[in-house]
Amino acid sequence: MLTNEQAKDRAADLVTRAMKAGADACDVVYSGNGATHVQMRLGVLEDVDRSEGEDIGLRVFVGSRSASASSSDLSVEAMTALAERAVAMAREAPEDPFAGLAPEDRLMRDDLPALELFDETEVHPQQLRERALAAEEAARSVMGVTNSEGASASASMAVMALATSHGFAASYCGSSHGISASVLAGEGGGMQRDYAYHSARHLADLEAPQDIGRAAGERAVARLGPIKLKSGEMPVIFDPRVGNSLLGHLAGAITGASIARKTSFLLDKLEQAVFSSGIQVIDDPLRVRGLRSRPFDGEGLATHRTQIILNGILTGWLIDSASGRQLGLSPTGHATRGGGGAPGTGTSNLHMAPGDVSPAALMADIKYGIYVNELIGMGVNGLTGDYSRGASGFLIVDGEIAGPVAEVTIAGNLKDMFAALVPANDLEFRYATNVPTLRVDGMTLAGD
Repeated sequence: MLTNEQAKDRAADLVTRAMKAGADACDVVYSGNGATHVQMRLGVLEDVDRSEGEDIGLRVFVGSRSASASSSDLSVEAMTALAERAVAMAREAPEDPFAGLAPEDRLMRDDLPALELFDETEVHPQQLRERALAAEEAARSVMGVTNSEGASASASMAVMALATSHGFAASYCGSSHGISASVLAGEGGGMQRDYAYHSARHLADLEAPQDIGRAAGERAVARLGPIKLKSGEMPVIFDPRVGNSLLGHLAGAITGASIARKTSFLLDKLEQAVFSSGIQVIDDPLRVRGLRSRPFDGEGLATHRTQIILNGILTGWLIDSASGRQLGLSPTGHATRGGGGAPGTGTSNLHMAPGDVSPAALMADIKYGIYVNELIGMGVNGLTGDYSRGASGFLIVDGEIAGPVAEVTIAGNLKDMFAALVPANDLEFRYATNVPTLRVDGMTLAGD
C-alpha cells in the first residue's frame, strides 16, 4: 500500500498518461487498505486474517463521451495500458451532456483540515486476540448465556487519493479499530441471539472489550421468552442502533440522482416542513475523528457541515456535478467515489440533534406500544415512502418495558413517520449515522 504522497503522485501520473492517450479531461482515484482481523470462539482462536489491497480507477472524457476503467496492477505498463483502454472505450460511448468534472472554480484549494483520522498506534495480532477473548469471556459470563457465535477484534488503515486533469491532487489516510461479540442465550427452540460492537478511528476512543461483551450477553438474555403482539396501531420507540436507519432513508431520498430521476418520495418537499419544527439533522464531514469524516469529496470539492433539516424544514438536495447540471444546481460537496464509474452522492457523519426529554419520559404516557431494537428486511419504497419491516424488541405497557417481543411487522409511510417523530435527549456519536432514541406514533403493527 502506498503512502499518502505516493498515492497522490501515482494518481497524478495516471492523469498525465490519460491526457497523453487522447482524453480531453479525466480524474483518477486511488484506494489502498490493509487490515488485521482476529476471531475467537468459545475461548479458542478461530481465525487470524490479514488482508491488503489497492486499486486505481480512471474516468476519462472525450468530448461529452466518457468511460471508466480500473486496475489492481499499478505497474508503469499497466497504467499506460489502462489509460489507452479507457480513452478507446470513451470514444465508443454514448454522449452524455451532463457528465464531466466538477467546476474548476469550486475545487478545494486550501490546506486539508486536521481531522485526526489516522492513529499511528501499532497493533499486533496478539493484542487483537486478547481483546477478542476478553469480549467473549465477558459475554459468556452473563447469567443465561449458553453459547457463543464468537468475538472479534480488528485494526485497519486506508489511503485515498484523488487527482483531476483540471488541477486537483490530494490524499488522506485513516485508521479504524473495532471489537464485536455475538452470543446466544437459552436452550433449544427458545434460544435467542444478540450482539454488540464498537469501532473508532483511534484506539484510545475504543470501548473496553469487557463492556462490549457484557452488552452482547445482557441483550441476548433480555430477549428470552418473546411473545407476539396483537395487530393494531400503536406508538413505536426506536432504539438508537436501529433508529439511525430512518436517517438513511432520508439521505437516499434527497440525493441529486433521486431528484433528477423523480424517484424520491420527498420530490415536492424542498424548503418545506418534513419533520416537526424542533427537528435538526446535520451532516458533518469535518468532525474530528469521525468515522466518515473526509476533507474533500469524491470530485475534489471541499466538504463542509450541512444542516439538512433546519427546524423541521428540508433545506436542499445532496448534489454531485452531474446531477447538478441536470437540475441546474451547484454541487454541494457530497460526491462519493468508488474505484470505478462515475461519482455518486451520499452523506458522511450524519446525525439528528437530541430533543428535550429522556427516553423514559418519551415513553411514559404510552399505554401499549413497542420498543424496537432490531429491524429485519428492507421493505421500503423510495418512490412512495411506504415502509414495512420485520421487527423485534420489547413490549411497552403503561410507560414501562414489559417483556420481549419477536416476529412482528411495523408499517407506515415515511412522510407520516417523519412528521410524527419525536427525539429523546440521549444522542451519542457511536456510529457513522447517529440518532437519539426516537418515538413515532401511529404506526401499524402486524403480529398475531
